[in-house]
Amino acid sequence: MVKPDSDASKTTGFTSTLSSRQVFQPSLPNQEKHLSDFLDVLTKRTAAEHFDSAASISDSEVKELIGEASQAPSSFNIQHWRFIAVTDPEIRQRLKSATIESNQKRVADAPVTFLILGDLQGHERLAGLLDETVKAGLLCREVADVWLAMAIQMYGNPLAARDEAIRSASLASMTLMLAAGNRGYVSCPIGFDPIRVNNILGISNRYMPVMMLAVGRASSGNTARRPRLSVDDILAFNVFREF
Repeated sequence: MVKPDSDASKTTGFTSTLSSRQVFQPSLPNQEKHLSDFLDVLTKRTAAEHFDSAASISDSEVKELIGEASQAPSSFNIQHWRFIAVTDPEIRQRLKSATIESNQKRVADAPVTFLILGDLQGHERLAGLLDETVKAGLLCREVADVWLAMAIQMYGNPLAARDEAIRSASLASMTLMLAAGNRGYVSCPIGFDPIRVNNILGISNRYMPVMMLAVGRASSGNTARRPRLSVDDILAFNVFREF
């Protein structure tokens, strides 16, 4: 099923509230200070191996990074992603036990390790989100009602709800990596034991951890970007082929 994504509702500058939470975001702060060439950020991004443990990231900049990451698309604009920014060194020391030994120094040294979660019940807020979208003049009521009916049917399947939570959190994770790169930071997605992460951070069953991402300034010793497969190796037009 092709699912609508009302990105327009996230970029108009309109602000409102839903259950005391901001639904529509104003223009992102300090954008002019952090503009770089997209292809440069894209092609230089790699999984960093070494972080400068002396370099910090302020709470305000963490919030700016998450504001940028949340511009990612999502099914029906539900925005399933939630973020935990682990900046406390003691908690990071505990958190590193949830990953393999070769990744533990990255978690300990990076000034912030993000856990990107998928909300398995995010669709329960869709009716309110659609109401706000209609009030903002970004969607007509008839279309909003169709979207809601489609979502209720689709998300009645727990597997579909899980898949969409993973997809949306993954899109936000990639956007976060690019946002960090745009500001001169490096990042590394890290494999982890979800049960141990849940126990360390006290994550409830409503949310599933999708990505662990270390972010910070690069230290010496990082390797260059690794080779990519050629476009001809990975692309087919119109019909499937054996790659």
